[in-house]
This record gives sequence, structure tokens and C-alpha cells, in this order.
Amino acid sequence: MNERIKNKLALLPDQPGCYLMKDKNGTIIYVGKAKILKNRVRSYFTGSHNTKTERLVSEIEDFEYIVTESNIEALLLEINLIKKNDPKYNIMLKDDKTYPFLKITNEKYPRLVITRKVLKDKALYFGPYPDVGAANETKKILDRLFPLRKCKPSQTKEPCLYYHLGQCLCPYY
Repeated sequence: MNERIKNKLALLPDQPGCYLMKDKNGTIIYVGKAKILKNRVRSYFTGSHNTKTERLVSEIEDFEYIVTESNIEALLLEINLIKKNDPKYNIMLKDDKTYPFLKITNEKYPRLVITRKVLKDKALYFGPYPDVGAANETKKILDRLFPLRKCKPSQTKEPCLYYHLGQCLCPYY
């Protein structure tokens, strides 16, 4: 570990964010996210690791970090940074798996749903998320913050349960 890395490690904050590991040419070789940047980034330079991580650490000559307001923001930023920089050690988002997206439907009364297909249907798509758990966590938060429709048209014209909980505008009522 070089002196520049030692100095930067001492300055890492106790906050969530993303970190970008760079090689000797300044090329970003890995992007990660952390609930606590100080703990996560320092962990690369202490203790034993698997072969892949040891190879990564042996190439790190510098790093940068970006502080975020929340873990969700860090997750979204991480995905975008990986897509933008295509780091050689980030293989999870490069393979041909279908990753989950959040979709705001293009209906008269929109719904927020999780999908693995991005269609040309004039809906709004957000993602991809690295796994369905992260998509569900984000959806749960957004469902609490924004009372988008969760119900189907009612034959009885009665409001849905989510309407009574203040989580659905229930346009059919």
C-alpha cells in the first residue's frame, strides 16, 4: 500500500457512498458501495482475501469516493458508475442475466412495479438493480413516500385497503 492510499484511508468518512479503485494508469478497475465508507474501503487493505480480491488489491494505486445521503442512493450510484466506467473487476452487472428494474406504468392511474423486461411502452424505468432484494427495498420505500395506485378497478366502488392506510389514491373510489 502506497503513502497516498494510507493518507486517504485516514480521511474516509463514517457515511454511505461509493468508492472507485484505480490502477497505476488512473483507470477505474472496480466500483463498490458501502454503508460506511471508512470500514469498507479499509477492509481491502487489511486481513486475508480470496484470490480475486487479492488480485484487485495488488493493482490498486489510488481510489476516490463519493459520499451519498443513503444506502439506496449509493446503490443507484454504484450501478450507474459501473455502467459508465465498465471496470474490469465488476462482472456482476456485465453478464447476460436479466436484472430487475422499477417501472412506473403508463396507465391513466400509474402503478409502481418490479420487472425484468424493459419494453417500449412509454413507462418510466429505473435500474437495473443488482438483485431483486434491492429492487424490493427501493419499491417499499417509494410505496410509503408516494401513494401511487396499488389496486385494481373495483366492482363494488369500495376503497382498497391501501387507501385506508394512506398508501393509495384509489382512483376507482
